[in-house]
Amino acid sequence: MTELAGKVALVTGGSRGIGAAIAERLARDGADVAVTYTSSADRAAEVVRRIEAAGRRGLALAADSADPVALIGAVERVVAGLGGLDILVNNAGIAPYGPFEQVAVEEVDRALAVHARAAFVAAQAAAPHLEGGGRIIGIGSNLAERLPYPGWTLYAMSKSALIGLTKGLARELGPRGVTVNLVQPGSTDTEMNPADSPDADHERALTALGRYARAEEIAATVAHLAGPAGAYITGTAITVDGGFAA
Repeated sequence: MTELAGKVALVTGGSRGIGAAIAERLARDGADVAVTYTSSADRAAEVVRRIEAAGRRGLALAADSADPVALIGAVERVVAGLGGLDILVNNAGIAPYGPFEQVAVEEVDRALAVHARAAFVAAQAAAPHLEGGGRIIGIGSNLAERLPYPGWTLYAMSKSALIGLTKGLARELGPRGVTVNLVQPGSTDTEMNPADSPDADHERALTALGRYARAEEIAATVAHLAGPAGAYITGTAITVDGGFAA
């Protein structure tokens, strides 16, 4: 496919899981793609190899999303290295879990930094480079809509912030022809939440379809929003969770 031919995308946290699937899908659709990573240099390099195998340019950048300076620098390096920026996918995430009473303030700060502040900072750095038709797509969580079990309060809170950010940025950037949307995945078969984990059967039972998503299915929704078919979708959250929140 060539729907994204001539476009440049940046996927934060793109060395594995959903982020890697998104990066590879955007490349197959014709975009040059950069990914950031924190510690998985080998995996990021493999994602770049797959991007290049699709005939596109790839770039792997070490940048912890909790570090605003590193994140801003990554945006600037994408623009310099790939000649611009058209699509920003704020995907980087962590999975803090534990009883509410035991969550340390430092854990709260990091979750908010990685999920909420990083998305704001990256969008702020990217915005001057996004022309008409530019895209900002966040990766949130279906737990921002429905949280049927304890232990995930911090995670849900930090992901919920992306809903407000998405709506606000859609208003801020809409007059420039830039769309801003949020994809909220449910249980997805990745290293962070494998479909054969001890809790997998419980998670599957909460869905209407009775299964985990494949990372490629989340990536397909992102690709739709990034492409021409997504031109009139902005300021909204699309939940891709097999009916978990139904």
